[in-house]
Amino acid sequence: MAATDPQPTLRALLARADLALRLASDEAALPPDALDTPLRWVHSSDLADPTPFLADDLLLLTTGTQFMAAPGGVAAPTLPVHPPNTTPAPTTEDAYVARLRARGVRGLGFGTEVVRDGIPAALLDACRDQGMPLFEVPYRTPFIALARANAEAIAAQAYARRTWALSAQRAISLAALRPDGLGATVAELAKQLDAWVGLYDAAGVLTSHRAPRGDLDPDIRAAVDAEAGAVLRRGARAASQFESNGTRVTLQTLGRGGHLRGLIAIVGTELDLEGRSVVTSVIAMAGLALEQNVGLGRARGALRAALVQALQAGDVGLARRVSKELWGPLPPAPVVVAVAPLASGRADAATDWLELRTAERRGALFHGRGADGHVIVVPAGDADLLETFAGLFDAAVGIGDPVDYAGFARAHEQAVVAARRADAGTVASFSAIAGGVFAALDTAEGRALAQARLRPLHAHDQEHGSQLTETVRTWLAHDARIDEAAHALGIHRHTVRARVAQAQQVLGVDLSSFPTRAELWAALVAAG
Repeated sequence: MAATDPQPTLRALLARADLALRLASDEAALPPDALDTPLRWVHSSDLADPTPFLADDLLLLTTGTQFMAAPGGVAAPTLPVHPPNTTPAPTTEDAYVARLRARGVRGLGFGTEVVRDGIPAALLDACRDQGMPLFEVPYRTPFIALARANAEAIAAQAYARRTWALSAQRAISLAALRPDGLGATVAELAKQLDAWVGLYDAAGVLTSHRAPRGDLDPDIRAAVDAEAGAVLRRGARAASQFESNGTRVTLQTLGRGGHLRGLIAIVGTELDLEGRSVVTSVIAMAGLALEQNVGLGRARGALRAALVQALQAGDVGLARRVSKELWGPLPPAPVVVAVAPLASGRADAATDWLELRTAERRGALFHGRGADGHVIVVPAGDADLLETFAGLFDAAVGIGDPVDYAGFARAHEQAVVAARRADAGTVASFSAIAGGVFAALDTAEGRALAQARLRPLHAHDQEHGSQLTETVRTWLAHDARIDEAAHALGIHRHTVRARVAQAQQVLGVDLSSFPTRAELWAALVAAG
């Protein structure tokens, strides 16, 4: 809104020469912004207690008849009689102003020359003591003129905000047509709102932001990052607000529930109706743009998967040519090949994150779907990215030994083996597990034998909704200690003991025997 637009405030009314108002209070003694608080209305009343009929944030006008002589011509006492050496009771004016202050009245106008000349000294003192702005309304200015002037200011402000909203939406629409449509849209929204605006991808990573008034305080930025990540992990469409260090933050997700594509954060401004309408238009455009990219993303994903198959088959030349045309050259050898099985709910977000990293690190990252999980290829000296990926998506990532592209298939097989040994959110290397005896179980024959051994447990869990397999696995991983397994599973130790006993019956074995426990553990390891 332009600085010259009328504002519905007491200061604006005092500035109008046609109203000829005079501030009777000392402005320096008033609370901060006492003259600049927006006014909802102007009302007049000479009741001794008009507060039951008033609303918050208004000006009250009076001619002061409530302070005149009582009926019968006897003047109403200003100070009631009180015992000596006690605090005097409030004057009529003190009590009157106190009631107005408690009701949320923002200023008191006294109409002079109607029933008396000038403003009563007691009223001046009461307003001064309680920080209530007091101003004089001359006889030639009708009270209704003030109400009309304030109503005109409110209407002008509303019109200015609607005009701004239309202008802002037009500017944002034009920004969306630029080559970097989303980034330009974020920049234009920040400019229009005069606030920090950030665009987060589906993984909760800030991909674009603009700050017309300087970047965020680090503490506020950390709070916004954390809340954005939490909202996106929940996966539901949402609009929310919170405060960090006294600064207002608004978050709005992009995309459909269960398939969120990102989030927009707005920091440092309180959105009114028009501001929310502008943000809504941005959300709609950004969400549509991201959803339209889904089809193209699927096509890219299919092509990437085909290139992974080409690399496994030894056709490195084909993979190099296609990758160079679309995403830049393949990472330079020696490379590390990683495999990350992903939960279906995280696959889209993980793919989006990898696409963004591929664009940022052109020629230093390649990825694509494989039969055993998502395949990620990075230079041997740049494996830190895999740690970040595992942590962000709670993925179990396995990596093979560094190789040139002629050894891609072997490194891929190693990564598959390592991924089966990795815990969620961690990276396991084949070299770290290759010396273990259990590594020899990672064969088709070993897996088949393990699955056959465990089939009764799996069948029981599926039929009865039990958790025997997971309980036995945790119990064995904690050296067959009931209390430690119960703590790890978050259940009572008696429940663990009962499940282990039931597993013995289902499998037809005695788990008090170490060889039996060792064989069962080997089966669990081989089955993955």
